[in-house]
Amino acid sequence: MMDINDLRGLSTVFLMVAFIGLCFWAYSSKRKKEFDDAANLPFADEKLNQETMKEESRHG
Repeated sequence: MMDINDLRGLSTVFLMVAFIGLCFWAYSSKRKKEFDDAANLPFADEKLNQETMKEESRHG
């Protein structure tokens, strides 16, 4: 019969497997481009603002 300690042990093993799976997913080379694009999102607005400012200064 299963007691609480068996349940705790199984939950620990499950969480460890889930954590390792998450690490493999996060550091997968297939995801690198997607994560690099997401990392640069805060700077995308700055580029747009700089281009807009250049256009406005050209027109007067």
